Amino acid sequence: MPGATDPHATPARRFLAPRYWPTWLGLGVLRVLALLPFSWQVRIGTAMGRLALRFSPQRRHIAQVNLALCFPELDTAQRQALLVKHFESLGIGLLETALSWWGAPDRLRPLTRIEGLEYLHAALARGKGVILLSAHFTTLEIGGRLLAQHAPFHVMYREHKNALFEAVMKHAREHHYEKAIERGDIRGMLRSLKRNQPVWYAPDQNYGREHSVFVPFFGIAAATITATSRLARMSGAAVVPFFQERLAGGVGYLLHLQPALADFPGADIELDTRRINVVIEAAIRRVPEQYLWTHRRFKTRPGNLPDPYSSKPPA
Repeated sequence: MPGATDPHATPARRFLAPRYWPTWLGLGVLRVLALLPFSWQVRIGTAMGRLALRFSPQRRHIAQVNLALCFPELDTAQRQALLVKHFESLGIGLLETALSWWGAPDRLRPLTRIEGLEYLHAALARGKGVILLSAHFTTLEIGGRLLAQHAPFHVMYREHKNALFEAVMKHAREHHYEKAIERGDIRGMLRSLKRNQPVWYAPDQNYGREHSVFVPFFGIAAATITATSRLARMSGAAVVPFFQERLAGGVGYLLHLQPALADFPGADIELDTRRINVVIEAAIRRVPEQYLWTHRRFKTRPGNLPDPYSSKPPA
């Protein structure tokens, strides 16, 4: 498989400027770490996450605010323990990204357990495509790669600001997922669904007020895009929830596919969007430390409520 510095994989001559040298170094390190035994990668990723917790005050603050808002039933010590586990999961997720990009199929298959693949096959039998409803877990890269070995699909993604990293990421995703569709390319997604392709889609981040409604997420009014309902209505595609879980002990991953949402979309787009959040929240509560809490999910607030990340996190 081509490496990160393979000029056939990425147009390397475009990225010889000094500003890209740190990125080249980082990609090279990740490429080497991807060759290590899986158990070593988990240990190294855990250590990297602990360092990030100590030296990334802004991300630590965002995660602290999110955990305080979403888990008010936990006391301070419990939330701190969850915060530590989350950053450990972030570190492991970085190495999982490398493994998902460059790991050999024979190496990845023993790490995979799948539940509910029959639900995806049943939804595809309808012939109108499938929206693989997912969310931004720290395991999203490895989870997608593992599922793609058993059920090919297309993936929606957000373009990275670093052009070199974007080129490498896009090459890897197109290699493993057949097609990578930029988040704003709705027509591209509809074309894939029309060809009866499954498309991975995660509507759980804050994209502002446009095309969003405020519906509960962990009991908090959160700006949530309505695209899942609109896309399902335009395409006729089934919506099949898909989530992944990193198993304890470094033994691999469990991929969860659930039955297609019944009677979706409904008559009320706000109720549809609320329903999506319920599904995603349930998946997060299974493995809360593995969700991406460093995203400012509640930055956009209804009315004149303040941005919760602009002040110190609640006690």
